[in-house]
Amino acid sequence: MIKLENVTKIYKSSNFEVKALDNVSLEISKGEAVAIVGASGSGKSTMMNILGGLDSLFEGNYSLNGVNIRDFDRTQLAKIRNKDLGFVFQQYNLISELTVLENVELPLLYRGISQTERKELAKQSLIKVGLEGKENQYPTQLSGGQQQRVSIARALAGKPSVILADEPTGALDSKTGNDILNFMQTLNTEGTTIIIITHDMNVAKKMKRIIHIMDGKIISDKRSDEYEY
Repeated sequence: MIKLENVTKIYKSSNFEVKALDNVSLEISKGEAVAIVGASGSGKSTMMNILGGLDSLFEGNYSLNGVNIRDFDRTQLAKIRNKDLGFVFQQYNLISELTVLENVELPLLYRGISQTERKELAKQSLIKVGLEGKENQYPTQLSGGQQQRVSIARALAGKPSVILADEPTGALDSKTGNDILNFMQTLNTEGTTIIIITHDMNVAKKMKRIIHIMDGKIISDKRSDEYEY
């Protein structure tokens, strides 16, 4: 499903050059649950941006579902993000002026799906994350855990092949964060590919595979049950 081949990402300025990713190769199969873990500055956020089609200025190749998207233009990458990838962020990225239902509908609107169909898909997605009956509320009326569930519903609504979650529990208390991770595990058992970017090994070990990045390189890639904590 996902294949990175010899990917190198260099950030340059007039004064310095930083190699954020250094000749990284990686494969993630359909239906996997993967944590990409590393300290601040390790390169994990850069990898997130590349995997999410948010950054195409790198050396090497990136194939998604058998298609090399390395040289896609902005419009093509936007279509890939909208169709094949669902995003969950630490700060939820919900629009406070829109209702819960309207927030979940938004990616479907950009895809050109009819109003009737997108409302139905959004409602189904909210039911899946346990927020039936919250459709007409606004994000500020919800708890942090509920807001994160809205962001997951938004990611799920378009039925993406991959969900990318960037520190999805970082703004939550430990119990609520654990509930969110358990829910992602459930999604994975139903066939959704999950990739979590995190610095927290307690989060990482909830996934079935842990990829550890340091100084832009993969230093280990193991099943979670093989990892020494």
